[in-house]
Amino acid sequence: MQNPPPAAPRISSWMTVQLAFACGLIVANLYYAQPLAGPIGRSLGLAPAATGLIVTLTQIGYGLGLLLIVPLGDLVETRRLVCTLLGLAALASLGLASASVPAQFFAATLALGMVSVAAQVLVPFAAHLAPPEHRGRVVGNVMSGLMLGIMLARPVASFVAELSAWHVVFWSAAVAMAGLAAMLRVNLPARRPQATLGYTALLGSLGELWRRTPVLRRRAIYHAALFGAFSVFWTTTPLLLARTYGLSQAGIALFALAGVAGAVASPIAGRLADRGHSRGATRFAMLLVAGAYGLSHLAAPGSTPGLALLVVAGIVLDYGVTTNLVVGQRAIFVLGAEVRSRLNGLYMATFFAGGAAGSAAGGWAYAQGGWPWASALGAALPLVALLYALTEPKAAETKNA
Repeated sequence: MQNPPPAAPRISSWMTVQLAFACGLIVANLYYAQPLAGPIGRSLGLAPAATGLIVTLTQIGYGLGLLLIVPLGDLVETRRLVCTLLGLAALASLGLASASVPAQFFAATLALGMVSVAAQVLVPFAAHLAPPEHRGRVVGNVMSGLMLGIMLARPVASFVAELSAWHVVFWSAAVAMAGLAAMLRVNLPARRPQATLGYTALLGSLGELWRRTPVLRRRAIYHAALFGAFSVFWTTTPLLLARTYGLSQAGIALFALAGVAGAVASPIAGRLADRGHSRGATRFAMLLVAGAYGLSHLAAPGSTPGLALLVVAGIVLDYGVTTNLVVGQRAIFVLGAEVRSRLNGLYMATFFAGGAAGSAAGGWAYAQGGWPWASALGAALPLVALLYALTEPKAAETKNA
C-alpha cells in the first residue's frame, strides 16, 4: 500500500499576522537611527563628516547579512535561525542604547544591520507555508507588515526621542527584539530544510544561481531601479520640506507617515500575481513611480497645493514600489523551495545596492540642482526599468507568473 502524499503546506491567518508583525518590527531596526543622526552625533562627539556613518554602517551590515546570513535559511532550521538572530539583535540594540563612545556605537550598528536580515528569512518561510495558489497573497500580506515597519520607524523614533532621549529608542528596540524572539519561539512551526550543501558551498552557489536564473536577474534589476527612485525621494524630500516649505522635524516626521498608505499595495499586488497579472502589474508599478515625481511639479513650490501634491506623490510612489517588490518576490519564490532563501538574499542584496546608489545620487542631484534635478533622476530610474521590461520574452513571464 502506497503512503499518501504529504499534505500541502498551509498557513493560518493568525500566523500570517504574526509574520507580518515580526517582519515590520525587525526591519524597523534599520531606520530608527536615520532621523536621530544629528542628536546621536552630538552626544557621541562625532565630527559632522562622520555622522553619516551612523546610517551607512547599518546599510553595510544589512547588505552583508543578505549575502552571508539569509542563505542559511536553506541550511538551518528556520525557527532556531530566526530566534538566534533576534537574540543577537536585542544585544546589538543594548549596545547602541548604552554607547558613550563612537567605536561602540559603530560596531553595534553594523551588527544590528547584519542580524536584522531575520526579516528576510521569515518572508521565504511564509512562502513555504503558503499553498501555491495563494503564495502571492500570503507574501503580499507579510510584506505589508514589513513596509509598515519601514515607514513607521522614522517618525516613531523622532517622536520618542523628542519626548525623552535617543537612547530610549534603542532600549525599547532591545526589549521588542527579546519579546519577539520569545513569541516566535513558541508560535513558529519548525521547518528543517533538506540541505545537501555545507555553508561554504552554499555561498559558492550564489554566483551560479544568479547566472542560471534569468527571472531573478530581471526582477532584481527592475526593483533596484525602483528602490533607487524610492531612496531618491525619501533622501531629498526632508531637505525640500525644511528649506522650501519650512517644516520642522516633527512636521517632516508627519509627512513620512503619508508613505504608510502605500503598504496597502502589498496584498493587492500579491493577488494580482496569483492571478497571472505579474507583467501588467510590474509595468503599472513603474509608471506609478515615474508619475509620482511628475505630480510634485503640478503646483508652485512652497505653496499649500504643492505640499498636498507632494504628500500624494509619496503615497503613489510607495504604492508602486511596494507593488513591484511583492510581484518580484512571488516570481522568484516559485522557482524552488530548496533555493528560496538564497534567491531572496540575492534579490534583496541587488535592489538594496540600487537603493544605496539612489540615496547617494539623489543627495548629489539635490545639492547641484535642487528638487528639479533630484526629481528628474527619480523619474528616470523607473522609466529605464520600463524600457528593460519591454524586452522581456512573454513566455518567461507566463511561465513564472
